Amino acid sequence: MGGALSMTLVALAYPSMLGVNVVSNSPDRVISQTQWGPLTEADRDFVVKVRAAGLWEYPVGQMGLQKGTSKEVKIASQHLVDGHAALDTTCRKIAPMLNITLPNLASPQQQGFVSTLNSGAKGEQFDRDFANILRITHGSIFNTVAKVRSTTKNSLVRQLADQANNTVLDHITVMEKTGLVDFDQALFQQTTPPKLPQDDMTPPPPAAGQPQVILTPPPNSTESPTLSTGPNQG
Repeated sequence: MGGALSMTLVALAYPSMLGVNVVSNSPDRVISQTQWGPLTEADRDFVVKVRAAGLWEYPVGQMGLQKGTSKEVKIASQHLVDGHAALDTTCRKIAPMLNITLPNLASPQQQGFVSTLNSGAKGEQFDRDFANILRITHGSIFNTVAKVRSTTKNSLVRQLADQANNTVLDHITVMEKTGLVDFDQALFQQTTPPKLPQDDMTPPPPAAGQPQVILTPPPNSTESPTLSTGPNQG
């Protein structure tokens, strides 16, 4: 990986993709009882951050389809678009059921990733930056998704975690298949992330009356949301 990209990664800090850092010091605190099971602060944060992930990775996928120079990068880009459109559909469906307000913008940190890829290198260097940024962010969050899946008592959040787990693993895989991932750098960034102010990692709330942003699934999408809204089964 080039020196400039390495500096960018350090400046922006990891982990990012879902950025599950709860604002409260009590992530296990139950904030509401629902027919799908108790909802904790960590559950709410997870739904918000899955939504925020799509708000930066979906446009980056579209960018990769336009700027990517290899077949593998374009395939990975299509997976980003398909996967996050499907996750976004699930988030937008369950959020009102759980009384969760979704953001319309990604976090400042995540917006920085978009700006970096949009204004940075072209050609093969874009491909390399794209593959490494996306591989590191997905690798950073993989264990967190598993933790949410294994601890939540809310069946809707559990289903979202199932879907997110499959999507994250798929995106890790397609990034690796580009042949451009620097695994030493990825491991370093995933295991020694610098600290950022909480505000930089938190997506802003939507403005009052602002229409909800929708990540539209492509007509030939390979991903679709799967959701059962029956009562919680435990």
